[in-house]
Amino acid sequence: MATDRFVYVTYIRAPQQKVWDYLTTPEFQKQYFFGAIQTSRWEKGASWEMKKPDGRVTDSGEILEVDPPRRAVIKWRSDWNPEIQAEGYGRCTYELEVADETTKLTIIHEMDVSDSKLVKAVGGGWPKILSGLKTLLETGEPLSPTVKAA
Repeated sequence: MATDRFVYVTYIRAPQQKVWDYLTTPEFQKQYFFGAIQTSRWEKGASWEMKKPDGRVTDSGEILEVDPPRRAVIKWRSDWNPEIQAEGYGRCTYELEVADETTKLTIIHEMDVSDSKLVKAVGGGWPKILSGLKTLLETGEPLSPTVKAA
């Protein structure tokens, strides 16, 4: 059972499949994820990495569960900060539910570490990232004018 966790819920006026596609496709991710992308085959057991625009790997792990377009669970370790990396692997869960004419997106980031530095870090990042995702899906434009599709 997780010792520390961050949970964020948002409702996006877009179909569940489209939200899934934007969560799992690099060409969309870089428009709302500060230019970063997630690379994976999005199949159980597949490797998973997050890369900055310059190609440096910031986070890595493995797909533990996947049920497109409803759920993905990622074994997640931060690789960019040695102190956070030392906490080891945690889990990040993407849950997508149809909610009337919207998609309810829940992100759950968990660590088996008390007072996790990773959980604290993602608690500052996920709200900005998911606000960008929501804005992009609902308006067709990135939230930040400095992050455009390449």
